[in-house]
Amino acid sequence: MSGPRHTTEPRSTPDTVSDVVRWAAFSCVLVPVVLLWYGTSLAGAAGTAFGLAAVTGVCRILLRHSERCATQRGGRHTKGNTPVD
Repeated sequence: MSGPRHTTEPRSTPDTVSDVVRWAAFSCVLVPVVLLWYGTSLAGAAGTAFGLAAVTGVCRILLRHSERCATQRGGRHTKGNTPVD
């Protein structure tokens, strides 16, 4: 067994906002398809898709704003003794 690896390269932080938005966009497509499959009207499925897209857009804006504010304030405080993934 080897010990923990120490690298000088900083870890790249995952873009979690993009991941969330990507899954939300997927649901904006999937949910209306499922609704149509189960017999919902085309207008109902289209309205649902539009509503989900609007909520996704607003959430993306709010998440990016929150990310910018956290960056300006210094973000997470990670000192040498704080465990990080």
